[in-house]
Amino acid sequence: MDLQIKGRTALVTGGTRGIGRAIVETFVAEGANVAFCARDAGEVAGTEAALANRGSTVVGTVMDVRDGDAISRWMDDSAKLFGGIDMVVSNVSALAIPDTPENWAESLEVDLMGTVRLVTASIPYLEKSGAPSIVAISSVSGREVDFASGPYGTVKTAIIGYIAGVAFQLAEKGIRANTVSPGNTYHAGGVWPSIEADNPELFKFAMDLNPTHRMGTAQEIASSVVFISSPLSSRTTGANLLIDGALTRGIQF
Repeated sequence: MDLQIKGRTALVTGGTRGIGRAIVETFVAEGANVAFCARDAGEVAGTEAALANRGSTVVGTVMDVRDGDAISRWMDDSAKLFGGIDMVVSNVSALAIPDTPENWAESLEVDLMGTVRLVTASIPYLEKSGAPSIVAISSVSGREVDFASGPYGTVKTAIIGYIAGVAFQLAEKGIRANTVSPGNTYHAGGVWPSIEADNPELFKFAMDLNPTHRMGTAQEIASSVVFISSPLSSRTTGANLLIDGALTRGIQF
């Protein structure tokens, strides 16, 4: 299936590991050029090197999404380099789950305001695109109560609400905005391997909840993110796409 994104440009925050890395790789596999960011210089350089010579231009930037000025510069520089911006994915998360004052502040600054800053900076460029799209990564923890319903889950709920409003506000301009809410996703460097090692009871509880008897993979999430970002999903906006293997029980109306 041709997603019609070959030669287009995607920006991805948190693009060096887990779901974010898989999203970057999937955009590249579909022929899109990609600008990505992360805080670790070594991981940024390693990801850039791993994706070189695959037919697309991939450029990494060391950046913290708490820095609004840095996001604006990144957006400007990427648009100049690639001649525009078409698809934006807000993926980065602090993964600040325990209910502490520090984690509330971190979740608000990184997960929520990082998304707001990215969207705000991208709109002038997306207005010039022929296939503009915004996707923010939320979570099933933003949709229903679970063990992560403190700062992490609450902020993920806020992201769904924020992006739904963005979709409505930008619909007349042809800019689509959606959230993707993964269920439990197992990947190296993610939260679940550490829970498996440090809290096997919680890990077993989570596994028992899922009728597929397994957790998702980063690639399974990334494939849906790239599809919903593409022109083939042109009528999808204001949606929250659950990718959870039937983990959640609530019915979305």
